[in-house]
Amino acid sequence: MTPLQIAQRRLISQHLVGPKSRKPADVVKLLCAVQSQDYAGAKWAVGLRLQSATDNDIEQAFTAGKILRTHVLRPTWHFVTPADIRWLLKLTAPRVQAGNAHMYRKVGLDSSIFKRSRTALTRALQGGQQLTRDELRKDFEKARILTDGDQLMTYLMMNAELDGLVCSGPRRGKQFTYALLDERVPPAKALERNEALAELARRFFSSRGPATVYDFAKWSGVTMTDARTGLDNVKAYFECEIVDGKEYWLDSSHEYSFSRSTTVHLLSVYDEYFSGYKGRSAVINPEDEARLSAMGSALGYVVLDGRVVGVWKRRLEHDAVVIKAGIFCRLSKAEDRAIRAAGRAYAAFLGLRVRFE
Repeated sequence: MTPLQIAQRRLISQHLVGPKSRKPADVVKLLCAVQSQDYAGAKWAVGLRLQSATDNDIEQAFTAGKILRTHVLRPTWHFVTPADIRWLLKLTAPRVQAGNAHMYRKVGLDSSIFKRSRTALTRALQGGQQLTRDELRKDFEKARILTDGDQLMTYLMMNAELDGLVCSGPRRGKQFTYALLDERVPPAKALERNEALAELARRFFSSRGPATVYDFAKWSGVTMTDARTGLDNVKAYFECEIVDGKEYWLDSSHEYSFSRSTTVHLLSVYDEYFSGYKGRSAVINPEDEARLSAMGSALGYVVLDGRVVGVWKRRLEHDAVVIKAGIFCRLSKAEDRAIRAAGRAYAAFLGLRVRFE
């Protein structure tokens, strides 16, 4: 496989091209976890993999608890499904908690404070209550837990999420709320550790292949030993190709027939097409990395037939979204039209008109 073939096969396995899912929860289940600290970008990532969807469709699924948002895999938010949240937390949260230990100490949090904070959260949220951070801050203060500064609240709530005590509730306006996980999420079958590693590996390589075991370890947050164990348990379901001395594993059932027509995606910088791998050599050349850095911060990357060719930014107005693309290579007329079509698709997802700068 060439780097271009790796990139194009990933577009297929990630359902960015080819068959699309019908429901937001189907996409999240397929990918197992979708990085979502950029909430708007994560909704767009899910929408891109659906047959037809709007931002409101994803929001409704989130409101209904069909998809949840919590800290899992790594110390950042991900969308997960109710059926997956508990076994994913059981498998990956202890390692994240250990990694957070230094920051817990730095901001003055210890086991006694966490015990009191869990009691305060349970009392505040029980009975189906769904409260914002600012509302919960008052409950912490009643329990004599100092919450000065954003870091303290961030790590108090992250700890509670990683412990499986709380998860996302529906948004209230633009504010996120928290709910007790056991009240919001129905019981689900527990997985033993090796079962969980195997399931995580199966989902990863089927939805992100071709990928290496190093990609799997980076994405999942598990150790290399656990990553190899998980892969060993599911190798029979995948085929392996050696590229530059590295083993790339992929689902052979995914038909590889990339269209000759120009395909453009406007992806978030945190889309699983990027965050699902240890490196980006398959989707961007080293010299182009430097060009990206020179372009400064952006909402996301312009991906042409699987390869990054620039960045894009947006500005929201009353009834329109203004899109500006910075491209570092010469485009054909067909490629330029494809970029504009991708911009119109994004505007339609938001329910807005589009203007290009």
